[in-house]
Amino acid sequence: MLDLNVIRSEPEQVATGLGRRGGGHTLDTILKIDENRRALITESDELRNRRNVVSKEVGRLKASGGDATAQMAESKTIGERIKQIEGDLRDLDESLRQALLMLPNVPAEDVPDGAGAEDNQIVKTIGEKPRFDFQPLPHWDVCEKLGVLDMARAAKIAGSGFPLFVGQGARLVRALLTWMLDVQTGQNGYTEVWAPVLVNPKTMTGTGQLPKFEEELYRLRDDDLYLIPTAEVPVTNLYQDEILAEADLPMLRTAYTPCFRREAGAAGRDTRGMIRVHQFDKVEMVKFTTPEASPAEHESLTANAEGLIEQLGLPYRRVLLCAGDMGFSARKCFDLEVYAAGCDRWLEVSSCSNFGDFQARRANIRYRDAGGKVRFVHTLNGSGLALPRIFIAIMENFQQADGRVRVPEVLRPYMGGAEFVG
Repeated sequence: MLDLNVIRSEPEQVATGLGRRGGGHTLDTILKIDENRRALITESDELRNRRNVVSKEVGRLKASGGDATAQMAESKTIGERIKQIEGDLRDLDESLRQALLMLPNVPAEDVPDGAGAEDNQIVKTIGEKPRFDFQPLPHWDVCEKLGVLDMARAAKIAGSGFPLFVGQGARLVRALLTWMLDVQTGQNGYTEVWAPVLVNPKTMTGTGQLPKFEEELYRLRDDDLYLIPTAEVPVTNLYQDEILAEADLPMLRTAYTPCFRREAGAAGRDTRGMIRVHQFDKVEMVKFTTPEASPAEHESLTANAEGLIEQLGLPYRRVLLCAGDMGFSARKCFDLEVYAAGCDRWLEVSSCSNFGDFQARRANIRYRDAGGKVRFVHTLNGSGLALPRIFIAIMENFQQADGRVRVPEVLRPYMGGAEFVG
């Protein structure tokens, strides 16, 4: 959520920032509601002062035996108007809150302009694309030959877009998740949490999924709970409505969760294989930090995700997203994309985002600085990493002429020492 004080004091600057995203975002409604709200507050204050004066006059007249009928009638009228204003203010406060919740974050100054993915900037590319002396197959063919993925049976029990890993495929998924958590906790300094995957509307609102993206979410209407689209949601909201100590910052948290996305706007895209699915597994990194430290912590978080890709031996690139392609809540975002040889595509496996205080304002996450002032934290997160696209890259890049797939060396201890799948 954007700071109302900044919107009020610097409307042109905020509007320019929002305009870089496209989408026709306007501040007119918010500024009008705020103007009406402040006018009512001023009127209410003046009426309360007048009522105090009238009350003293009533007391004086009664004490002297005078007639206070007119003053008592005026006091009653003032009270009725104050009550009406209080109701109007409650309505305006809610309207203002809902309008603010629909505004995206303002891009950082060093985020490039642009309307979509074609305007993103490739910051660096690490590793060489694999070379084969045979035609590499896409992962759906590799997995079918090895019997490690059964999308047909998954569709039978759940519907399309739900993967079912089998045998060594399931073992590889478990190995990846366990290894990634071990790296985050053992090498990168994150504290692991095991979080709920069903959360309430307040929690979804805190990280920006609601109210904007209701149609993308799976909802249990009888219980008013939502299946999470990412561990970012419960982990960031661990500290909603709390005041943290500056000495405890930065706080680093990591979690594995399954993730659920309806992909309502992606019908008909990537229908083969596992590039786009409704349920997938992911290890998430979340940071809570001071505003001054957040740029450096963003770089550090991104490097944590890159280190995992490098240890797996996968070629990847870091992409700086332009203003028009960033997520709703992000202030600045790097996408990490791995190359998959079989389908000859770069696949996003991590989005490393700095949200500034945008999520913290929604979730009311604050800290007390060294001078005793209470300020909003900055929140950051990124995947470390997301399956099944890492699974896809392993299947396609490490496939062998005989149909087997080489297991990355760092995963072999988690695979019972196996060097190959198949």
